[in-house]
Amino acid sequence: MTIDWIAVDWGTTNLRVWAMGPGGVLASATSDDGMGKLDRDRFEPALLGLIAPWLAEGKRTEVVACGMVGSRQGWHEAPYRTVPCAPLEPSSLVSVPTRDARLSVRLVPGLKQTSPADVMRGEETQVAGVLALSPGYDGIICLPGTHSKWAHVSAGEVVSFQTFMTGEMFALLSQASVLRHGMAGDGWDADAFADGLSDALSRPERIGAKLFGIRAEGLISGLSPDAARARLSGLLIGVELAAARPYWLGQAVTIVGSEGVAQSYVRALQTQGVDPRMVSGTEAVLAGLTAARARVAA
Repeated sequence: MTIDWIAVDWGTTNLRVWAMGPGGVLASATSDDGMGKLDRDRFEPALLGLIAPWLAEGKRTEVVACGMVGSRQGWHEAPYRTVPCAPLEPSSLVSVPTRDARLSVRLVPGLKQTSPADVMRGEETQVAGVLALSPGYDGIICLPGTHSKWAHVSAGEVVSFQTFMTGEMFALLSQASVLRHGMAGDGWDADAFADGLSDALSRPERIGAKLFGIRAEGLISGLSPDAARARLSGLLIGVELAAARPYWLGQAVTIVGSEGVAQSYVRALQTQGVDPRMVSGTEAVLAGLTAARARVAA
């Protein structure tokens, strides 16, 4: 297999790599060697553990990487760029010194917003991917996840963005709070999700009481674990949507992410009269990395 370059998405928990050819992806590999478990001197070996079969002796192979690999705790810091700006600027990619002469590694910087203070790292590449897939797109890009992002893009730039800790709060509440006692399993109840969503959107200031109500109803009325999990999700996404209303109200919205999480946001926005389109996270990150690499090569 002869490859042109290697695309890398390196997050806190996972490392994903793709061997890229003229027509797109030739091969892919993943590992759990995320930034969170690596010391600085272990990044290069972790990468080589996945891509060594793709490298040719006597040839330097381009590697373009995004995500937490460029954080202060990562392999090599790629300083944040300040919005408003294009999500990717090829000239700002940061080169990483490597021991293996077969590697030529560059990292994509994240974005920062000074007021209100906010940062993103990795999502800027997905935003760039959406713009590469839909040239001229103006509107909102929502990136659900552990820390959900809402980015306003116009004229090819990220104008502003806001982060919500919705995914992390769901994990903490469902696994480490008193609510955990009624949330065993991984089932789902669509009606319970809709009820939680409606409650949070109509009365977001009552979120604390509504959350404890999940525990109380489990004790008194036998609320099922599936319904409890779904209601918690609906409440948290509802509060997020209520706070992010200035972003999505009256705007074109694109949601980037995995099918399950992204679909929950799609359903939630549809209840508010918004019909978002979806782009897979993998498709977006590959389109963004490809665009960055292509511009550098040009």
